[in-house]
Amino acid sequence: MNIINHRLNTAVQIPSPNFDSRPEADDISLLVIHCISLPPEQFGDNYIDQLFCNTLNPDQHPYFAEIHQLRVSAHLLIRRDGKVHQYVPFDQRAWHAGVSCFAGRERCNDFSIGIELEGSVNQAYTAAQYQQLAAVTRLLLDKYPQLTSERITGHSEIAPQRKDDPGPFFDWTYYRALLARCG
Repeated sequence: MNIINHRLNTAVQIPSPNFDSRPEADDISLLVIHCISLPPEQFGDNYIDQLFCNTLNPDQHPYFAEIHQLRVSAHLLIRRDGKVHQYVPFDQRAWHAGVSCFAGRERCNDFSIGIELEGSVNQAYTAAQYQQLAAVTRLLLDKYPQLTSERITGHSEIAPQRKDDPGPFFDWTYYRALLARCG
């Protein structure tokens, strides 16, 4: 596994139209961990890909009628089985954080990489996801020098009034221990 031209070479590439240029191209200094499931609490379908590519059919599920017009993306999705999908190259601004602030700096999309875990704030994540997340994080830390282990956070920390992911079942201690072993 490697990062080539700001893409993870082992990821399934599913280009999203929901991105633009970063205000400062070299400013990649935050990693934001999210979770998503579509429909809520259900896993294994391609609905997340469809949401991030603006092709989600609002008639397939009542929840989709509420969200199908969102224009959102992440850089990566790590599925329950550990497989990775990439939607946006790391040097581009994905639309994952929304209204957000980290260490007094607003607009986190401008300087962050967003990784979605296929999951829910109500359920534990899989060992395969933790292993993959730690391996990918190590690559990102090596590739982007402004990104440090102290600059890894959850969506809930940068948007606490709006978001609660990755949630109480995300084991930060385990993730950081795996990350330390990767280094």
